[in-house]
Amino acid sequence: MSKLSEINLTDRCRPESLWSAVDVWIKKPHVVNKRLCGVTESEYRDVDTAGLKEFLSSVLGTSFLTNDICHFLHVDFVDEGHETAGRWSVCLRTIIPKVNKTVECLYKDITIKDIVGQAVTFIPFEENDVGKVSIRSSNIYQIQMQLKTEDWILSLHALRPEQWYSDGVAYAKISWLCTELLPKLSRWALESKTSEFKSTLSLIPVEKYSILYQQLKEKYKALVKVWPEVTDPEKFVYEDVAIATYLLVLWGEERIEKGTTTKQSFVDLGCGNGLLVHILNNEGENAIMPSNGFLFPTTDWLIGNHSDELTPWIPVIAARSSYSCRYFVLPCCFFDFCGKYQRRQCKKSQYKEYIDFITDVSTACGFNTEEDCLRIPSTKRVCLIGKGRRYTEEEEALIEEQRNDYIRGRQALFTSSGGATSASQGDQDGPNSLENSQDISTPESDWGNGFQPREKIETIRNCATLPRDFVDGVVLKVAKSLLSLTERNTERSESGDVWNTGGSLLISEVADLLDQSTLQTLKKECGGLQTLLKNNHQVFRVEGGKVLIRDWRTHTTAQGPRASSKRKPPPSGALKTRLCWFHTHHPHGCPLPSEVCAFAHGETELRPSTKPPKMIRK
Repeated sequence: MSKLSEINLTDRCRPESLWSAVDVWIKKPHVVNKRLCGVTESEYRDVDTAGLKEFLSSVLGTSFLTNDICHFLHVDFVDEGHETAGRWSVCLRTIIPKVNKTVECLYKDITIKDIVGQAVTFIPFEENDVGKVSIRSSNIYQIQMQLKTEDWILSLHALRPEQWYSDGVAYAKISWLCTELLPKLSRWALESKTSEFKSTLSLIPVEKYSILYQQLKEKYKALVKVWPEVTDPEKFVYEDVAIATYLLVLWGEERIEKGTTTKQSFVDLGCGNGLLVHILNNEGENAIMPSNGFLFPTTDWLIGNHSDELTPWIPVIAARSSYSCRYFVLPCCFFDFCGKYQRRQCKKSQYKEYIDFITDVSTACGFNTEEDCLRIPSTKRVCLIGKGRRYTEEEEALIEEQRNDYIRGRQALFTSSGGATSASQGDQDGPNSLENSQDISTPESDWGNGFQPREKIETIRNCATLPRDFVDGVVLKVAKSLLSLTERNTERSESGDVWNTGGSLLISEVADLLDQSTLQTLKKECGGLQTLLKNNHQVFRVEGGKVLIRDWRTHTTAQGPRASSKRKPPPSGALKTRLCWFHTHHPHGCPLPSEVCAFAHGETELRPSTKPPKMIRK
């Protein structure tokens, strides 16, 4: 056995810190190893040493436990006659690679926690389609935490490091374990925080999700190149692909459970840009258009994706649509039944408190509510699912009365606390609203009273609709001021000519350059002056509260110091479709040759855009 690396954790650690840290690696290896999608685990079994040997023999064969492996596991140091049953905790993992490729065997390992020895050992093996096991004994490794003097030491050991095998996927390089995994484990051990939410993809088979996600990602990746909105295409396209994948797997499992092949129907009540509905339709699911009554007695599932102020109403609408109607909601912005959600528990994060509130709504509506965490590029990843009911269909009238009482209670609480900003004046993170607030009510009841949808026409306040002459005037004024700061500080361009890179100004200093009328106009926009400058990223960089001239020889369009290593050329449909600001206005022209610059050096180079026009929400 060889020690590969160790890290001093200081005296602030406790034995339980190890288990908190290694559980992340055991349950979520993909957060460190980006080539993995996840794992599936068997139930942990607490065993004594004899039980451990029996478990290993049943999985790997009776000849597996050689003397060196027993020594590595510290099995030979244990007096079996005086041992308690909880010395070891074992489980079986199946490791799921992210890359969707045909493999002849499954990656698996046995995870062995030595509770007394403060160590966890991983024994990898492969299993083919007929159940034959091949042990990867060269890759057995162990993580251990020991108290030395006054400090805890986290160390990494391997049984046969000189024979270590790496395939770049399930079997990482041994150097990676030392330089990436162990430091991450030490950090998690020091933080020793328990997540407020469930593990990612806890309600569906991870392997099915991984395979389908890769298929859909490949199928819809072309949308990134022709994305018509002003939002980040990679984030929104792949986020909706991931949500669609989750729902398709969830519904597929539901069909298996119910023994049916009939695909579910759905209504998306918070459809955002409509991409999720488009994907689900393409994959054979049936979308139903909302009716004026906003109840859906023949619909299987209601979806709330970025549903904003409609979010707390979705469990209510699902419950009242029919006894068999289910729902999926991905809460984003925080709304109550008739306005902004008001925090009441400072011991929880605002997000956790709001998730608990929607769960409470769902429970009051009679649902057995399940929670899961999606794998999407967003900080708001927790979804709630209402599938079965907590009551029989014959009790519907009684539960309906309870729903009414619950909603009236929330409305009364909202009123007594002085109310809050209405939904129409609230967060602008999503485009969804009901067309008419009266549609949510029925002639027989007033259960929708108090709901405040946002205005039908939202004011665009991201500087996108400001007059072009106004924007150009501000850009020119700010750029000239930056250039005047360093007229003598010039650099040579690729052609050998000098080029003024400009100085830097704080946002507050830039504001001092503008007259009051201009500032008042900008104050009406979200983000004001800073948003205008960031929108004009062809000319400026805005970093750390400072404004600088962008040098296209060294900087990308993305913000942040880490972006330069990931520079991507603009889509071919966007090349030469706009005039180069530097060619027209900079005293030394553009620092790039015409054939390299993505913008047109003069009217003769201008090309018509082949991209679809941007959709600005109104």
